[in-house]
Amino acid sequence: MSLSLDKLRLLRKQAGDPKAVTPAAPEPPTAAPAPVAANDAQQPPAERSVFAWVEQEIRHKPTGAAAPAPAPLRRPEVGSLHRLLGLRSRGGAAPARASAQDRQLPGEEIAPGLFLIESLLPQPIPAEPLSLAFAKREHEHVAARDLLFFDTETTGLAGGTGTRAFMIGAADWHVCPQHGEGLRIRQLLMSTMAAEDAMLATFARWLQPSTVFCSYNGRSYDAPLLKARYRLARQPDPITALDHVDLLYPTRRRYRGTWENCKLSTIERQLLRVVREDDLPGSEAPGAWLRFLRGGDAVNLRRVADHNHQDVVTLALLLQRLVREERRERETLALVGQ
Repeated sequence: MSLSLDKLRLLRKQAGDPKAVTPAAPEPPTAAPAPVAANDAQQPPAERSVFAWVEQEIRHKPTGAAAPAPAPLRRPEVGSLHRLLGLRSRGGAAPARASAQDRQLPGEEIAPGLFLIESLLPQPIPAEPLSLAFAKREHEHVAARDLLFFDTETTGLAGGTGTRAFMIGAADWHVCPQHGEGLRIRQLLMSTMAAEDAMLATFARWLQPSTVFCSYNGRSYDAPLLKARYRLARQPDPITALDHVDLLYPTRRRYRGTWENCKLSTIERQLLRVVREDDLPGSEAPGAWLRFLRGGDAVNLRRVADHNHQDVVTLALLLQRLVREERRERETLALVGQ
């Protein structure tokens, strides 16, 4: 906002400035600027009135000249602002995080996005067929090498077609040419959604007509889930035709009320004396897998694999314990009958 000369004189008069004069008629536009009073020019800057200084600036300011263009504003660097605010551009690459660099998955990639984790736990293979009388299956025995202990890790417990298994763990007694006999543990892990077809096909190749599934609540949860996934993948269902022993029900009948519950973790701790170290609870498995899919690290996903590994080993230990308990009770009843 500019200050006219008339208004300046009025202000000087109101302020009691002795140099204030009555406003004169406006000068023609072409008139030259009035010279500054000699006594004003001779006064030192500190003694001159501020009104005189402003009046001089107004008189000597060129008229009609274009105002100098303002200096161009420096355009801020968008990337720097985003980094400062902790944001990332939509559609752009997110800044790398140190934790996300650890994406190493265990095992060997046998198909795009599908990993096989395989190990052998040395132990003698039961030579005689195992009795399944503890499961209310009288006069039925099964060869040890026909048993397949299996457990899945899934994306949730809600059920339905949206739930899928991202890991299948299986254990069976096997004779390895290099390492001898023992319990072979094989685990299939998907690192992408697209690997599900390959995982289902690989698991089906592990099964034989004589295979007997052994699980813990697998008849009600794991097996139906896998059947649904085979149907959705339009692959033959290899599960329905096979026998299945669910250890949850005989364990519950035998040990109900002994401990606070009959969860597998409780049974293995109280009955089998198995103590897990740095175990990831099964409830956190879905979050670990989804974190990896979204570009996060694989630390907890490796812990899921360790948890699943111990689950299938525990199933083999539990079955043998139930077989021994059933045999001991029969022998005791036979001695009492004599």
